[in-house]
Amino acid sequence: MPQNARPRQLFRNLNAKIASIPMILTALCVFVGGTIWTVVYSFTNSKLLPRLNFVGLDQYHRLWTTQRWLISIENLAIYGILSLIFSLLIGFMLAALMDQKIRFENTFRTIFLYPFAMSFIVTGLVWQWILNPEFGIQHIVRGFGFSTFTFDPLYNQSIVIYGVLIAGLWQGTGLIMCLMLAGLRGIDEDIWKAARVDGIPTWKTYLLIIIPMMRPVFITTLVIITSGIVKLYDLVVAQTGGGPGISSEVPAKYVYDLMFLAQNLGQGFAASTMMLLSVLIVVIPWAYLEFGGGRKNA
Repeated sequence: MPQNARPRQLFRNLNAKIASIPMILTALCVFVGGTIWTVVYSFTNSKLLPRLNFVGLDQYHRLWTTQRWLISIENLAIYGILSLIFSLLIGFMLAALMDQKIRFENTFRTIFLYPFAMSFIVTGLVWQWILNPEFGIQHIVRGFGFSTFTFDPLYNQSIVIYGVLIAGLWQGTGLIMCLMLAGLRGIDEDIWKAARVDGIPTWKTYLLIIIPMMRPVFITTLVIITSGIVKLYDLVVAQTGGGPGISSEVPAKYVYDLMFLAQNLGQGFAASTMMLLSVLIVVIPWAYLEFGGGRKNA
């Protein structure tokens, strides 16, 4: 590039660049600054108010020897893995069915997407009633004569996280379906015609041709699902309150309780830093493979 062209590139869209300065400064001060502040104070013994009284890794040692935190990590792992699998699977299957140009498609699409318009608090309360053994699914099935039928996941410590998962899937699968459907509608019809002419089975066409072509859609979907998994909080609070006991605890609720209820800022900061670290462990390799690796190959 000629040297005189570089200043022109720098001053291109100058008004837009100037207008973005407040947003950039806000992001740096609020997000980056807040993150650094949280990490620094996670090495202190701050209680009700932040204090720069450093205690090294004591907060992290106490965190990873706390049963409540370990249970919350286990619950998040179970919820996250199953949510990723079933959200993608159910969402893609619904989108594939919708892509067959079925009758009343707009009606079905609205029905499936409607739960996403509800807040997690409302969703949690609705499913708390549905899964209640006294007047929910268990009560209805027993009313048909199946007196031994038992379905009370929210009252069973060993499976309570699966009850939360059901509510999460019910709310979020509709959005995944719409994203997948948009990706399927972007596939050229000639590809389908060529696959039929070659005699390729439909399932193999989806697996070997369509899904690889929808890679950007899957990446966007994974980011959306993962962000929802990490910040899982209000659904648990509305549905179980972390119970029975502490069997449905999640990291976000642990951070909130430690910081605002137990007034232990140092421990809350340490837990939130570990949440940030877990996100970075996933995001940084993905970003490198998606952008850095792609440019090198190009």
